[in-house]
Amino acid sequence: MPKKIRIADLPDFDPAEYLKGEEDVAAYLTVILESNDAALLAAALGDIARARGMSEIAKASGLTREALYKALRPDSAPRFETINRVCTALGVRLVAQPIQA
Repeated sequence: MPKKIRIADLPDFDPAEYLKGEEDVAAYLTVILESNDAALLAAALGDIARARGMSEIAKASGLTREALYKALRPDSAPRFETINRVCTALGVRLVAQPIQA
C-alpha cells in the first residue's frame, strides 16, 4: 500500500522561486488579475518584489521596506497609488483588455 502524505509534511510553496524572467512575471500577474481580488494582487506583487529583491524595489518605488512589506501582505488593501508605484518599480504595466463575450 502506498504511503500517505500528510499536508503538514509538504514544503511551503513560494511563487517567488519560479518568477525568473519578464515572461514569468507577466503570466503570473495576468492570471492573478483575472481573479479580481485586490488582496491577491497585492500578495502577487509582493511575491514578484521578493523575487527581484525587496530592498531594490522599495528604493525604486520610493517606499520603505517596511511599508512595502505591509502594503503587499496577503490580507492588505493597498491604494492604487501604491500598486502603481510598485508596478513601475517592477517594470510592469497593468493593461486593460475588453472582456470577451
